[in-house]
Amino acid sequence: MKLIFVGDPMCSWCYGFGKEMSAIAQSMPDLDVQVVVGGMAAGSTQVLDDAAKQFRLTHWARVEQMSGAEFNREALMARKDFVYDTEPVCRAVVAARMVAPGVDLLKVFRAFQRAFYVDGLDTTDGDVLAEIGAKAIAEQGIAVTADAFFEVFTSDEAIDAAQQDFALTRRLGVQGFPSLFVEIDGKIGRLTSGYATAGQVTRALESLAA
Repeated sequence: MKLIFVGDPMCSWCYGFGKEMSAIAQSMPDLDVQVVVGGMAAGSTQVLDDAAKQFRLTHWARVEQMSGAEFNREALMARKDFVYDTEPVCRAVVAARMVAPGVDLLKVFRAFQRAFYVDGLDTTDGDVLAEIGAKAIAEQGIAVTADAFFEVFTSDEAIDAAQQDFALTRRLGVQGFPSLFVEIDGKIGRLTSGYATAGQVTRALESLAA
C-alpha cells in the first residue's frame, strides 16, 4: 500500500498538516509515502499588497487554531513586492528528489515549510532554496552542497519534473491541499482532502489494510 501526499510547501493548510503527516509516517514505518508537489500558485505574477497579506493572515489564524502550528506574521507583512509564486519551492522539492533519490522527501518538504512560515525566508528565491534544500538533505547524512543543489534546481530536467508533478495533481482530480490518496494493487483512491489529524488518517489506512 502506498500513501500519496499531494501538497505545496507554501500552502498554509499543508504546513499545519505537516506534523500530522510526519506522525503518520512515523507510526507506520512500513508505509510507502510518495510526496507530490501540487503547484498551488505556480507561475503567479501577482504582487501581494497589504490587503492580500491580511487575507492570508486570516487563513493562517485558522490553521494555527486548528493545528497549533507556529507562524511568523511579521515576516510576511514586512516583505516588499512579494510575488506568491509557489513553482520555485515545488521545484526545489523535486530537485531534492533528483539530487538524493534515497532522501526522506517529507522531511525536506517540511524544511521548506518551516523556512517560509517560521524563519520568514524568501522561498521563491533559488539561492535561498538551494541553501535550505542542501542543509535538509545533509541532515539526513547525504553530502550535498548548495551549489550542486542549485545546479539541479535550475536544470530543464527539474523544471520538467515539477510540471509532471503538477500534471499528476490534475489527473488525480485534486481540488484542495493537502490531499491524500492510497494506491493498492495499482488502483488509486482518494483518502482525505484538506486538513486531517494523524489519528483520522491512520485509522482509515488501517481499515483499508485489514
